[in-house]
Amino acid sequence: MAVITASMVAELRAKTDAPMMECKKALTEAEGDMAKAEELLRVKLGTKAGKAASRVTAEGVVTSFVSGTTGAMIEVNCETDFVTKNDSFLALANAAAKLVAEHNPADLAALGALPYTQDSFGPTLEEVRKGLIGKIGENMSFRRFKRADGGAKIAHYLHGTRIGVLVEYNGDETAAKDVAMHVAAMKPVSLTSAEVPADLIEKERSVAAAKAAESGKPADIVTKMVEGSVQKYLKEVSLFNQSFVKNDKQTVEQMLKASGTTVNAFTLFVVGEGIEKKVDDFAAEVAAQVAAAQGAA
Repeated sequence: MAVITASMVAELRAKTDAPMMECKKALTEAEGDMAKAEELLRVKLGTKAGKAASRVTAEGVVTSFVSGTTGAMIEVNCETDFVTKNDSFLALANAAAKLVAEHNPADLAALGALPYTQDSFGPTLEEVRKGLIGKIGENMSFRRFKRADGGAKIAHYLHGTRIGVLVEYNGDETAAKDVAMHVAAMKPVSLTSAEVPADLIEKERSVAAAKAAESGKPADIVTKMVEGSVQKYLKEVSLFNQSFVKNDKQTVEQMLKASGTTVNAFTLFVVGEGIEKKVDDFAAEVAAQVAAAQGAA
């Protein structure tokens, strides 16, 4: 049987907002598998346990750069929130976004090899990153970037430094900016329900099936309940089907049509999304140090 530590329970609670005892029960049933425990809590507690996406677990910033019909956005990570306010770190992140837009690197390695100097470090972006690690005393890394240059107009929106959105569009600039802000707030996963990734649909179907099975209703009713839940989910996570944040009486698609605007694509970055942050078990660490000291005595 897997050992369920207090730090594991705390981590699951931070992700789901579920009660401590429910977290411990879910982890025990899942034999310590964090992802499986999250799913078990969703089945038992409903949407309350589905807040993991908004409770990111790593620090850093999202920055963007747009020039004409070319735009770029990048996520740069660090260890603590303190460093996200450091001028040198922010300069590095902003420079990286501009380099992506201007040079179209194939990947992170190619980005790091681009010429750049800052704070007496260089001659490449990667060498500056390494130099700042030594200067600031904290690790930092380029995680992911997106470049848009398909000929469409580009709207971009940064919510603070933790959420960034790029929208590729044709039509009204104000409507496109509103869409970028909507995406930051509502976090859709695709433009349309038909484009929702299959793995997300199957996960939702699995959760819906487990909840429906607990109802005790006949199999044909359970099937309808599951499909109803899946269809509701598809509408909730696809941009065009979502209720527009500035006017919930119309969908985003209806708002765009009324303004004569088309959205071709969007990119959403949330700092740390999907990154597991180390949760230190302080009591265990102290106990281990005491034991080591006693062993050395």
